[in-house]
Amino acid sequence: MNDSDGSPTAREDPEVVAVGSAVEDRVYALTNLPEPDGGAFVREETTAVGGVAANVAAGLAQLGRETAVVSRVGDDAAADRILADLRERGIDAERVRRGDPDEATSYSLILRDPEGERMIVAGGESVPNLRLTDADCECLRRADLAFTSAYAPDPVTSALVDLACAAADSSDSESGHSESSGSESSDSFPPLVFDLAGPLSELEDRATRPGTIDDLLPVCDLFVAGEVSARSYLGVGPREAVETLRARGVSRAAITKGEAGAFLLDEDGESHEIPSFDVPVADTTGAGDAFTAGLAHAWLLGNRSPAAAGRFAAATAALNCTAENARGGLPTADEVEAFLDGR
Repeated sequence: MNDSDGSPTAREDPEVVAVGSAVEDRVYALTNLPEPDGGAFVREETTAVGGVAANVAAGLAQLGRETAVVSRVGDDAAADRILADLRERGIDAERVRRGDPDEATSYSLILRDPEGERMIVAGGESVPNLRLTDADCECLRRADLAFTSAYAPDPVTSALVDLACAAADSSDSESGHSESSGSESSDSFPPLVFDLAGPLSELEDRATRPGTIDDLLPVCDLFVAGEVSARSYLGVGPREAVETLRARGVSRAAITKGEAGAFLLDEDGESHEIPSFDVPVADTTGAGDAFTAGLAHAWLLGNRSPAAAGRFAAATAALNCTAENARGGLPTADEVEAFLDGR
């Protein structure tokens, strides 16, 4: 359904609500990624849109899921571009709030080499200033899946942990009664997907704190982390990280390793090694977010087996890498299936 101006209307009950970062990407194509005290030359400068929460929502929307984003932007041209992109993708952006006139929209400086590898530096005030409202929480309760990342400010992640814990306590209490009214509990909360997203040193004083991540593990339905971020938090490599997360109460997890694929932990405590796909790489920016979107779509929402869901996620990430920018190559579900059928 569209408004009179042709833009998509906000969906009242999206399947997925992604909470956290919606930012501007300032992309610099370099001759090389510099070493410490080294240098490089900028061959091209472009501006795009990004942010882990917005990227995952965009990936799920492209796969056919109804999505919404809860975030905060500034009151500037960058915010206009971010909101326009979300709406063009059919994503509910009603809960993306504008900040004060002097509040800068958060951004990522993305340095990319000719092979598509990149470095990312974050800045800006809007996302660290995000806080959840009662309306945000109500929207989350009505969703089928909630997503956030460690780039969300700690008060936001803490609030999500509290909501998930209250739902778990309510469920335990209701299970002890022989009768039920049949109505949905006000403490209900959907399965929660959490992406560690960055190493702890990058998150300090602006995003989710290690203690909050500890509290989140028992109520997290899918914990996702890259190899570097997992090592910074758990102090071990990918295979050991999966085992550590299982011991700490995580039911499902994915540790991604870039070109080396990923490890999955399923709800039965079994681990699965997922290979990556070899494709012509234009840009690896957003590959992890595309993987997470594919995994949530196929595993938590699609009820596929862990191996099949992991393969779908790896294909989603690979296809996104074939075009520039974080959302440049996001595939539809049919495109992912066609890609997999050929392999």
